[in-house]
Amino acid sequence: MARGIGGAGAGGGHRVVSGMTFFRAVLLLTTLLCSLTAGLLLTFAIVVMPGIGRLDDRNFLRAFQVIDRVIQNNQPVFMLVWVGSVLALLTVAVLGVWQLRSGNRVLIIIAALVYFLGVQLPTAQVNVPLNNKLQTLDPSAMSARAQKNARDNFERRWNRWNVVRTVCSILTSTLLLFLLNRV
Repeated sequence: MARGIGGAGAGGGHRVVSGMTFFRAVLLLTTLLCSLTAGLLLTFAIVVMPGIGRLDDRNFLRAFQVIDRVIQNNQPVFMLVWVGSVLALLTVAVLGVWQLRSGNRVLIIIAALVYFLGVQLPTAQVNVPLNNKLQTLDPSAMSARAQKNARDNFERRWNRWNVVRTVCSILTSTLLLFLLNRV
């Protein structure tokens, strides 16, 4: 019997689509998208920001502006992964509340809360506003002191919140992988 059908699976009562339940298929997609997001945030934390962090103030500001502009110009793969992770997790969380049993239901709710409160909320409330403020600057027209102040007002706070987002996204992916193994 396929996993998740009737009382055999940990979730019970899922409709089977081509040997895989619909819920499990959506959970698999969600896990992939959230894990890709975690990888992106981790790459920024351990490669991108330390790399451009070695630049002087003017070049740091300029480099971040160029990187951010790629994202803000709705780079299609980025948008698919980022927005897709939100929509997929919201879908699987709603389905999970209705279809999963207590322990698994708690896991999907925790994963969703960690992701929305620890990744998406700081992105909307901290990182994107910092990015937008940085985009308004013209580093080549600024004095060295103004460049340093702009960088100081941006870099530490952006990095601190990116670490929060990275840890929360990795935790979300871990919870989803654990759940995927149970249903």
